[in-house]
Amino acid sequence: MNARLDSAYRAQALESLGENEIDVLVIGGGVVGAGAALDAAARGLSVTLVEARDFAAGTSSRSSKLIHGGLRYLEQLDFWLVREALKERKLLLHKLAPHLVRPVSFLLPLQHRVWERAYIGAGVALYDTMGGARALPMHRHVTRTGALELGPALREDAMIGAIRYFDAQVDDARHTMTIARTAARHGATVLTRTKVTGLLRDGERVIGAQVTDLETGREYAVRARSVISATGVWTDEMNRMTGVDFPFHVRMSKGVHIMVPRERLDLDTGLAMRTEKSILFVIPWHQHWIIGTTDTDWELDKDHPSASHTDIRYILDHVNSILREPLTEDDIVGTYAGLRPLLAGAKDSDTTKLSREHAVAEPVPGLFVIAGGKYTTYRVMAADVVDAAVREFGTAVAPSVTEHLPLVGAVGYRELAASAPGLARRTGLPTATVEHLLGRYGSGIEDILTLIEADPELAQPIPGADVYIAAEAVYAATHEGALHLDDVLTRRTRISIEFRDRGLEAAAHIAKLIAGPLGWDEQTTEREITRYRERVRAELAANKAVTDEAANAARLVAVA
Repeated sequence: MNARLDSAYRAQALESLGENEIDVLVIGGGVVGAGAALDAAARGLSVTLVEARDFAAGTSSRSSKLIHGGLRYLEQLDFWLVREALKERKLLLHKLAPHLVRPVSFLLPLQHRVWERAYIGAGVALYDTMGGARALPMHRHVTRTGALELGPALREDAMIGAIRYFDAQVDDARHTMTIARTAARHGATVLTRTKVTGLLRDGERVIGAQVTDLETGREYAVRARSVISATGVWTDEMNRMTGVDFPFHVRMSKGVHIMVPRERLDLDTGLAMRTEKSILFVIPWHQHWIIGTTDTDWELDKDHPSASHTDIRYILDHVNSILREPLTEDDIVGTYAGLRPLLAGAKDSDTTKLSREHAVAEPVPGLFVIAGGKYTTYRVMAADVVDAAVREFGTAVAPSVTEHLPLVGAVGYRELAASAPGLARRTGLPTATVEHLLGRYGSGIEDILTLIEADPELAQPIPGADVYIAAEAVYAATHEGALHLDDVLTRRTRISIEFRDRGLEAAAHIAKLIAGPLGWDEQTTEREITRYRERVRAELAANKAVTDEAANAARLVAVA
């Protein structure tokens, strides 16, 4: 089936919404919800996914963008979780999403002689051999001289040597959206800006949900044999909707990252440095470095968590402790904050020690809740909750097949990547542009090239965000389900955190590009631009606030 999520797809999906009972209704368009929709659809079930905002609008677009086992979980003796995550890392790298997931190396500086190299070295050796063994190069020990050759930006007295190891990274928002598109290709109905406002009941049993299209205000009653809640940090809201107490609760931990230009740090590898609470990463990200994260309790607004000045200083102070030339706040071109949904009991208090494992529960008949977990293990989480949701269907339901199911853009990617220079000559695009497109769309680059063939102007760089071309903005609206300017600037691209002006110059150009496909008039286009400008102002104000409460209040001035 077609994976083109354009306005016609949405209109048709809404028109048929609620007409017939479906097998599975999935609530939540983060990585686990999208994964559950794909898992169920690939088993031949009828599936609808509804998301109140945009795909990956919450936690799934605000991670460290790593596909990893979690080295620090070995210290917590959580071997099963690490092994499972490393198996998933191997699948994503080599089969499911090789166009979106790629290797990244890290240097782990050592401060103590003898015992630390032996202790951490043993852990990294275990990390290399568990689960996805040989999926990436093995770690190696390096001397202080060797570490400085890889990282001239590092202070000589900040380490006695280092260990270099490999993990993987992904654009989390693009990956989540691509899972949703793959689900649509397999017959699922996937809808954003559709909010669940209540549950449909037959006695105690949940038999569907009341859904409101936030674009029009129209309401729908969607009946389903099973309902899956994959709502992450909003899990407790679903709890209140049922009227019963869940067997678990979710606590929120805020993780903040900053973005600095690539040329600002003279490094040939990423960094992973131990802090008093966890690990702080310096992660190569195209023309930038992502530096983070924090891990602090959060009890304020779930939709728009904010990075405060205190969070930013914490990151800078820690990374500067090993740099020859300290970073300053003036070096920062972007920030973002996300909330981790952590399983918690009544007495849990320290978010750094809460479990990253996941749980599935059926608090009331017909409603299946999945919570906790790590981004990397989304596919396992999705399979587990679908297994539970279909257990009582009465007819044989196929087991999960997503372990063997490449995402949209994966098939044919390697062949195209190997011939990128030839593709550049054929299309007239710079080789760097072709490689950029392949790394974002895989074999879906052919759709981008079709747009350019119809309108050669779409090959031009976007003013104010020149690493992207105009066709990418159009494609976001015609194929990737973007409905608003913020969807394009923040999640289909990463312009909002990759450019010092947070995308303000690019905003007007992109709005005009997507106005046609989305059916906007001039007034709507201006309203979208204004809303985005207000959001940027609010986020910058939040970054100057000292406390979480003040940052939260500043951010909520603009709710978009």
